[in-house]
Amino acid sequence: MRDEIGAVDKEAPESVALVYPSPYRVGMSSLGYQTIYRSINDSNGRAAHRAFLPDDVGAWRQSRVPLLTYEKLRPVSDYPVIAFSVAYEAELAGMIETLELSGLAPLAQHRSPQDPFVLVGGPLTFSNPLPLAPFADGVLMGEADQSIHDVLGVVFGSASKADALRVLADHPHVFVPSLHGDVLPPIDKAEDATLPAFSQVITPHTELRNMFLIEPERGCHRGCTYCVMRRSTNDGMRIVKQERVLSLIPDHAKRVGLVGAATTDHPQIVDIVHALAESGREVGLSSLRADRLTDDLVSALARGGHRILTTASDGSSQRMRDAIQRRTSEAQLRQAAMLARRHGMKRLKLYVMVGLPGETDDDIDELVELGKELSSTIPLSLGVAPFVAKRNTPLDGYPFAGIPLVESRLRRLRRGVRGRVDVRATSARWAWVEYVLAQGGRAEGLAVLDAVRAGGRFSDWKGAFEALPPDRRRRSLVRPGDRLGRAS
Repeated sequence: MRDEIGAVDKEAPESVALVYPSPYRVGMSSLGYQTIYRSINDSNGRAAHRAFLPDDVGAWRQSRVPLLTYEKLRPVSDYPVIAFSVAYEAELAGMIETLELSGLAPLAQHRSPQDPFVLVGGPLTFSNPLPLAPFADGVLMGEADQSIHDVLGVVFGSASKADALRVLADHPHVFVPSLHGDVLPPIDKAEDATLPAFSQVITPHTELRNMFLIEPERGCHRGCTYCVMRRSTNDGMRIVKQERVLSLIPDHAKRVGLVGAATTDHPQIVDIVHALAESGREVGLSSLRADRLTDDLVSALARGGHRILTTASDGSSQRMRDAIQRRTSEAQLRQAAMLARRHGMKRLKLYVMVGLPGETDDDIDELVELGKELSSTIPLSLGVAPFVAKRNTPLDGYPFAGIPLVESRLRRLRRGVRGRVDVRATSARWAWVEYVLAQGGRAEGLAVLDAVRAGGRFSDWKGAFEALPPDRRRRSLVRPGDRLGRAS
């Protein structure tokens, strides 16, 4: 903590262990986690103390020291409430491990009424939190900026855990697995007045070293069919005005990251980047859309210290991009390469998915040709991820392409651009694990417990999933039209 700026060391009658089920460097790069940390600590009579999955879980187990909070070095199990922020499917394993390191039973049904109340929220609740159900007492769906206070008020104000669960079962955005079965409530939407989310703590020990994060917008107005954060989710894109964004950035922040699902669609994004660059700050920007890259914007990014221009193709060919409603053309990607070179950047990085429904080798070959063409303009890196269908998207329920096919497509791509393009790909095996959980329910969540206890290797995950009965109950498909894009 000695290297942190902005940490809150607070004593309060009502205290929460705020746990991130990945190591510190990942958790402190999470804007949502930091926002909830600040929000709880800003409330009267309440404090949040952080805890994280250790870097070396095995060594921590051997030490027999219980998992402790950063602020107070207090055992996590001593807190009346343990609140988890879970970003993606595989972090369920980290949640299980942090509970075990705390001396608590991972399964809710094995914990006593006197054990802490385990509350779960985070980005995963926008898609499919059902695998979390066996482990959580309550799940807060969607944006928790405001509802976290209502929920904590109920938990702290109830005579027992059972009383709290009965009250929370009537909350419009809380999923109580022990009472609701597999029926999920809609996700919450915070009032616009609560925006934006921004960093509380700046630290050098994160994925985004010493960077102050802030969202100039939340959500997205686009309709990409693979994406959970599309226009049908919480009414699409909500914009924060330039004046408010700039007013919240502290003087000591020398590196600023503008984050969101569609930051380059903000109507004032060029002015915001220029203002930050003119103040002498380094500027990072997420979700650069190729169709929004202009000479002015790329010039501003270069002034703000950008050395790699990162955007996305997503589909491996124009046919695939059209199929998933990704509004990006080859001409726009060529323009991105030219702009990056013109403004002195070292490299263009392009994110791509393989294994989309209907994809063929011809689509990969088209990507090969485009990659070679772009690399003649500027050094090119491809970040490749296998397609994983997610709940609450139009592609929910579509099958995974298969590990052998994805690996074959990756070999074809690497062979085609060898010596010309740097290709970095997500593991097809772990993408399959993500797919099983994204499409799964309680049974798949229980299988994660088996996989973790078996050692956590891919073979352990594979064995646990393959041991599930083929006639097990499957979750219902949930697509945006079912409930106006909100989880149901």
